[in-house]
Formats: sequence, structure tokens, C-alpha cells
Amino acid sequence: MDLTGFELADVPLALAERHGAVAVGTSIELVLASGDAHHVERGRAVVAAGGFEIVRWDVAPDRIEITATAQRALPDHVGADMRLLCCGLNPSLHAADAGVGYVTGSNRFWRAMALAGLSTGDRDPFHLLRHDRIGMTDLVKRATARADELAASEYREGVDRLDALCDWLRPAAVAVVGLAGWRAAVDRKAVVGWQDRNLGPSPVYVLPSTSGLNAGTSLGQLVDHLREAAHPDAS
Repeated sequence: MDLTGFELADVPLALAERHGAVAVGTSIELVLASGDAHHVERGRAVVAAGGFEIVRWDVAPDRIEITATAQRALPDHVGADMRLLCCGLNPSLHAADAGVGYVTGSNRFWRAMALAGLSTGDRDPFHLLRHDRIGMTDLVKRATARADELAASEYREGVDRLDALCDWLRPAAVAVVGLAGWRAAVDRKAVVGWQDRNLGPSPVYVLPSTSGLNAGTSLGQLVDHLREAAHPDAS
């Protein structure tokens, strides 16, 4: 897969499409345009967040040649000019297998996004980014059956990754979906709403979980939170 003609900001979505087209364990060859040390480091992070484990990484003056293996993972759906970046805690195995976050019918994320007027397609992260300018990622990229399988160190490493991602792509705002994850990673006393800590230059709004198990938060409240997160200038 030759991506040397792509801007690096367009590579994540191309990798997400490729990931969805191959089986877990499939080995693929990638070629990226080369650049300075910072560009090369960022390229490595992009491939890893695309759901691939890097097996070979050869840097030449004009190209980076890569062999990578598809993992059971949910790729980032991110790019330039995002008005909002939605960040989950970590993907479920169902989400990783489907290639779509919040895929189960009991999760209210997509319903709330539609009611908030933020999404014009259902369970389609490609459409969400391309047409609605909203990206999707996760605090921790590793897919698990349960969130309690994650270690505290994974949350902290995830914040470092998101800092770098937002410093690069500069979304207008970040919506972290799930207060427990933000508390574990950043501030154990955090409450729902705008946070004191940015990710890169992007302001952060923390929402309650959209899971159907979170009976304490209504669908209407989730809609209101998403609307506020999408309008940082009004805060």
C-alpha cells in the first residue's frame, strides 16, 4: 500500500479502511513518505494507532518501508480540521471486530450524537469524519472485554499519546466519553464538564459514560453534554 502521495494527516483514515478490509493477523506492506526525525516518529505512531503492529520499519531518505500485522483493534478515525474529537475509554472486543466504536445497541453514543445534530450517519466513523468533521479515538487503544482489565499505566500512556495527537492535528475540542477514564488518567477529583487540562492546545470536555448501564444519566443529558463539547467558544 503506497501512501507516499498522502499528507500524513490523511494516512490514519486510509489505514482504518485498510484495516477493515483485512483479517486479523494479515501481514501488509506500507510505504510512507519520509521526512525529519519528528515526521518519522509521528508516522510510527499513526501506523500503530491504525490497528497494526509494526514488524519492519526501514527509513530511507525519500520513503519509509513498513511491514505490519493487523491486530484485533479499533483504528483511529482522525484527520485535519476536526471540529471535535470524541475519545472513548478503550474499545470493546465487539467494537474492534466491527471497526466501529460504541457499536452495541445498548450504547447511546450514536443516538445522542444524532439528536445533538452532530452526526448525519449512524455507526459510520468514516462518514462522521469526512462529512461531520468529527473524529474518533480512544484513551487506551488496546481492546478488552472489560475496562477493568486495563492498568493505570495504560491510562497515563494514553494521555501522552493524545497530547501528541492533538498537538499535531489540533481539533477544536476533545470530548472524553467516560468520567472514570479521565479520573484514572488525569485527575481523580474531576467532574463532568470542561477541564483545566488541555490535550495539546485543544480544550477537553468530559462526559458521563454513554453506556446503557449508566442509568444515572439520561439520553437528553448526554445530548446536552455533546452539544456543549462541540461549542468550546461558548464555554
